[in-house]
Amino acid sequence: MKDMTDMYIPTYDDVVAAHARIAPHIHRTPVLTSSYFNDLTGAELFFKCENFQKAGAFKVRGASNAVFGLSDEMAAKGVATHSSGNHALSLSYAAGRRGIPCHVVMPRTAPQAKKDAVRGYGGIITECEPSTTSREEVFARVQAETGAEFVHPYNDPRVIAGQGTCSREFMEQVKGLDAVIAPIGGGGMISGTCLTLSNIAPQVQIYAAEPEQADDAYRSFKAGHIIADDAPVTVADGLKVPLKDLTWHFVSHHVTDILTASEQEIIDAMKLTWQRMKIVIEASCAVPMATILKNKDVFAGKRVGVIITGGNVDMDTLPWIKK
Repeated sequence: MKDMTDMYIPTYDDVVAAHARIAPHIHRTPVLTSSYFNDLTGAELFFKCENFQKAGAFKVRGASNAVFGLSDEMAAKGVATHSSGNHALSLSYAAGRRGIPCHVVMPRTAPQAKKDAVRGYGGIITECEPSTTSREEVFARVQAETGAEFVHPYNDPRVIAGQGTCSREFMEQVKGLDAVIAPIGGGGMISGTCLTLSNIAPQVQIYAAEPEQADDAYRSFKAGHIIADDAPVTVADGLKVPLKDLTWHFVSHHVTDILTASEQEIIDAMKLTWQRMKIVIEASCAVPMATILKNKDVFAGKRVGVIITGGNVDMDTLPWIKK
């Protein structure tokens, strides 16, 4: 990994440029409210629903920015990445829109629904073991064989600038937010949120939500340096990857706090959201709601933006259904 002195740190100008570049390829997703959750938490909650995004996840923003920012010469060789699912299918979607190949390394344990979606968008999958080490080793081989442009799932300035467009829309749709909370895995969404809010709404507090069983970002935040787990096990499959240097830059400078939730709390929050809001969200997206319910005193009386990051769920393996 490059030293931070060699890595470009995106600016808010990059977010504005990304928004213009990707506008033809994404949805401006809706913001929903729930009087039930407001009463339950004592906060006024606003849900930015990226589960209604193209490809079913926020990651299509960063992927599209990376793909459509390539020169024709670079694009001709295609793009490549490693991902547990949503970045893989988002990059496949964007590459398909541009008519270029997309090579994806995915853990063999990734949800079948996400593998099917990648292939549906034309992505070419190579499977690896469910660890960061295996993922990066297999990817190095695939990239060497194809010569494709690497678009990292989150530690990429183009991707972070693209993800920052979500909060830019959010601030246009809802005025006077006191805080915004989003899930954290590798930190792409949180970094984009930090990049945007620190520039256009610096008074808004930024919270990250993480599973207790994959809490390396929480431990990194408390320790003041990156602590990486190799293969955590959690129902929140999109939040298993560790922070990297670029995302750590944003997390360490702009995040107010990182809150965690247990596996049962995440599942309960996911099921409750399905029941009360009638929307399909992934387990990873339920972590913010789980942490709000667990830390009501932190959010009570505040106007809180909650980023629902995706809705790509394997309907045959819902976590509250007994096997």
